[in-house]
Amino acid sequence: MNFEEHYNKKKKLVEDHIVDFIPKVHKESDTLYHAMKYSLEAGGKRLRPVLLLSACEFCEGNLSDALPFACALEMIHTYSLIHDDLPAMDNDDFRRGKPSNHKKFGEATAILAGDGLLNAAIEIICSDILKTANSSEITQRKLVAAQEIFQASGCQGMIGGQIADIKAEGDHQSEELLEYIHIKKTAALLTASVRAGAILGEAEESVLADLTEFAKNMGLVFQITDDILDICGEDQLLGKATGSDVKHNKLTYPSLYGLERSKEIMKELDEKSIIILTKYKEKSLFFRNLLIFLLERRC
Repeated sequence: MNFEEHYNKKKKLVEDHIVDFIPKVHKESDTLYHAMKYSLEAGGKRLRPVLLLSACEFCEGNLSDALPFACALEMIHTYSLIHDDLPAMDNDDFRRGKPSNHKKFGEATAILAGDGLLNAAIEIICSDILKTANSSEITQRKLVAAQEIFQASGCQGMIGGQIADIKAEGDHQSEELLEYIHIKKTAALLTASVRAGAILGEAEESVLADLTEFAKNMGLVFQITDDILDICGEDQLLGKATGSDVKHNKLTYPSLYGLERSKEIMKELDEKSIIILTKYKEKSLFFRNLLIFLLERRC
């Protein structure tokens, strides 16, 4: 199976089931359901759930056991995008080529839709853990995976990175702050995706350590690419307006290092990851091809 087939197979698995995980709501709250569903079905790469499922498979785990975690992870990511697009944050009118959630449903509903998706993710994972409560070993593994996801998406991860990103707009910009923001805001949840999948797949400690290092590098590659695309990308391909980082005076790799040095840093991170993965030979081919995909992506 080539890279594209592997990726699309995992992506389809998530997209075939994710809407089923949205909690049922009373008819008086059906606007909330439709707003949550709208953003979940808006498309996207589904990178985080694909990473979780692929890491689980890499460690010879059961994909059906990992699927609820993968869908919950995508709900967390989607909620963060809904909130990112709000006027108080990045103030983007479009996401993935469609009106942002707040442009479609209004700001109040968008805020609640984001809240609903975050809470739905918690419900999904807790419900799944309860199903195996009679097995302490499996339950322990799921709890550790859950902690990875929620810690990476919370104050010590994505949310912490977001607030630092806002505070850094035009003030006290430095290499240390840039690394902190990108690791927390983007790389943390991508790393947690890989770690949670590996943990669910019963990874050995040495394998988990290697996958963690790979994921951190990959997360930075992903964010640097985003920074570059905001300058050089095309609105139609990206599905949102470019130039937002410059407009808001964001601290990014290109703003601090320039475009050429930013591209060099990406290649250096890529080379480090390849060295880590080489020992796993053909087994790591998907992850190695994923790095190429991220380096070359245009949207």
